Amino acid sequence: MKAQPAQNPAEEAKKHTQEVPFLCPRERPPWYGVTALTFLGPRVFSPRCGLGNRLLTFPEAAGKVRITPTKSERSTTKPKVSILDVVTEQFEIARGEPLPMGATSVRGGVNFSLFSKRATDVSLVLFAPGQVDPLAEFPLDSRYNKTGDIWHACVRGLDPGVEYGFRVGMTGNPRPQLHRFDTEKVLVDPYARSLTGGEIWGRGRADRQASSLRRSRVIDPEYDWKFDQPLNRHLADSVIYELHVRGFTRHPSSGVDHPGTFHGLTEKIPYLKELGVTAVELMPVTDFLETDCLARNPANGEQLLNFWGYHPISFFALKASYASNPSLGAEVREFKAMVKAFHLAGIEVILDMVYNHTGEGDEQGATFSFRGLDNSIYYLTDQDTGRYLNFSGCGNTMNCNHPVVRDLILGSLRYWVTEAHIDGFRFDLASILGRGSDGSVLANPPLLERIAADPVLANVKLIAEAWDAAGLYQVGSFPSWGRWAEWNARFRDDVRQFWKGAPDMVRPLATRFCGSADLYRGSGRAPFHSVNFVTSHDGFTLADLVSYNEKHNEANGEQNRDGLNGNDSWNCGEEGPTSDPHIQNLRKRQIRNMAASLLLSQGVPMISAGDEFGRTQRGNNNAYCQDNEVSWLDWDKAESNKDLLRFFRRLIEFRRSHTLFRQREFIGHGSQQIPKIIWHGVQLYQPDWSWHSRSIAVELQFDGQDSDLFFIFNAYSDQLAFQLPALAQGKRWCRLLDTSLESPEDIADPNEEKGLTVQDSYGAVARSLVGLIQR
Repeated sequence: MKAQPAQNPAEEAKKHTQEVPFLCPRERPPWYGVTALTFLGPRVFSPRCGLGNRLLTFPEAAGKVRITPTKSERSTTKPKVSILDVVTEQFEIARGEPLPMGATSVRGGVNFSLFSKRATDVSLVLFAPGQVDPLAEFPLDSRYNKTGDIWHACVRGLDPGVEYGFRVGMTGNPRPQLHRFDTEKVLVDPYARSLTGGEIWGRGRADRQASSLRRSRVIDPEYDWKFDQPLNRHLADSVIYELHVRGFTRHPSSGVDHPGTFHGLTEKIPYLKELGVTAVELMPVTDFLETDCLARNPANGEQLLNFWGYHPISFFALKASYASNPSLGAEVREFKAMVKAFHLAGIEVILDMVYNHTGEGDEQGATFSFRGLDNSIYYLTDQDTGRYLNFSGCGNTMNCNHPVVRDLILGSLRYWVTEAHIDGFRFDLASILGRGSDGSVLANPPLLERIAADPVLANVKLIAEAWDAAGLYQVGSFPSWGRWAEWNARFRDDVRQFWKGAPDMVRPLATRFCGSADLYRGSGRAPFHSVNFVTSHDGFTLADLVSYNEKHNEANGEQNRDGLNGNDSWNCGEEGPTSDPHIQNLRKRQIRNMAASLLLSQGVPMISAGDEFGRTQRGNNNAYCQDNEVSWLDWDKAESNKDLLRFFRRLIEFRRSHTLFRQREFIGHGSQQIPKIIWHGVQLYQPDWSWHSRSIAVELQFDGQDSDLFFIFNAYSDQLAFQLPALAQGKRWCRLLDTSLESPEDIADPNEEKGLTVQDSYGAVARSLVGLIQR
């Protein structure tokens, strides 16, 4: 083989040298570092720039940066990604602007803005898409790249797709247990609209000590909404359906092309429209780390996942694995397309937002963002020990009423409304949003008032989970300013106890049926400020509520210690699955009883996904870590329990067609259009409110478009005969529903109610709910 002539290394390198413009403002201060590449004159070398041992020169006349790859880089068959792959020829580092926060596309580049009050050293770190090591790192100068407590820089020539993060440090940190700066960590931008690293659900275990578990990403925010806007349906006209994006379609029986994703949920819109709900309430869809769960299933050793997602990493960035493909910004586009499709179907989208804590957890948790940016500002901490105050039960508590955190939360809410056309929000553990920096409960919390009065959020539904994990319970007393609605846990508890047969529950049931005036009238609110529910994601499903006396959470790997012990449930005579037809029938009746109580009461009903066809979690009342058939909806049950599904559909349809169930004022007060309500017992006009009573009847007289109605609630263990009110001339009583009857007799089709043979009394079977209408 003939030998090849030797080549001059300098000449060979020159062939591969690339030039890009590098614009350095003449007026920059002499102390200003041009980039992370320390400015040393015409020849520069930086070991942290991500360019390897490349020779970079700054020709004074040409105004360009020459980047000369090493021989090893030139000889590789698969070229290493370089900074040239993420910048254009107009690459330039400028001072930038402090507002708006986060990464903002500006003409020809991206402006980066980050808050940190106590940091002395902040660097912007750039990555090529999908690469582990940074391409370049730019230390920001506190005299040039800082306004007040905000660090900023504008990088021109950046294209969408570039990934970034921040290193943040504090020189001479006097209290490292409180100010948890760590320059080994590359931190997520709190305002980032997209994060990388979580595109594949459940991939790999979380390394809490890793320098970076997620990276921020710049995306193109453009989306053609056409004429779409939030629907602005009145809250009183709403029927809310709570669901988990992944769990709703992940089961093979879902029949969708893209299970477990926003796209898959979009495919189920025809089902939801037929069911009749007016809004979906999505469990958390902002990014969280599902693999940061230490528990294992004791039965098989399987590593469990954080399925629910109530440990947010970001308040802006969506869960990327909920998209049907992992391409740049796909989760944002797919989410917007989903919202648009829901709006076209007349269904609103409500987000369950977790602002009370983050997935960084306690002192042993991973550092993503807030802890490394300014720990004692973002979190409630003991100022002496640095220990986190844990009002959330999840390891940390956000310092929600600090001005900087208030701005972050308001910015997040405005983003979802303006950029994603969201119709409303449910606020997890919302009572924490009313605590001060020392953890005390504020009389007039600034954050809650700002949300209520914010002009951008003026038409948005605001729903509070009005308690926290530290014992603060504000159902009925949550600061409202006439805006805030609440998850009414009193409705849940009273309805469950009444149908369980507990004593002294007749009066509480009647109060809940009428819209909970005892809770909301005094604060100037209306019945629609009560979001009524019997079940939610947290606790038993409706089928389990009538099948189990005790929780069965062994699969969670916590020796059945987790989850609530008091569920006000009743197994109807046998724990768990049964073949006894008497118990099976009683359970079906109890499900229908509670469903009818929910959908016929004043206030806003909320249904937990799958309850309409008997979904079970096998007695698990805290399935937060069950990414399997315990949590996934088994759509085969929609067919096997189609009689129950029909019952729900007819109830929702009946509620929608009768305005008296959607009152804007409390019954008996104000407008003449509000129906007259009359209470009865087994004898007319003799309601039994005593401690021993287990039944009540109510007559609704309405002079407008609705016919008079008569409802019997019989939780007694035997049949009771109720006298019926006198009829208007030419009218007769017809049976609308009777939960003791088999389908289709349990509820009538619209305008097909059957007239009663006997018109002066009705025998209500033990533990049943009866509805009659005058025709």
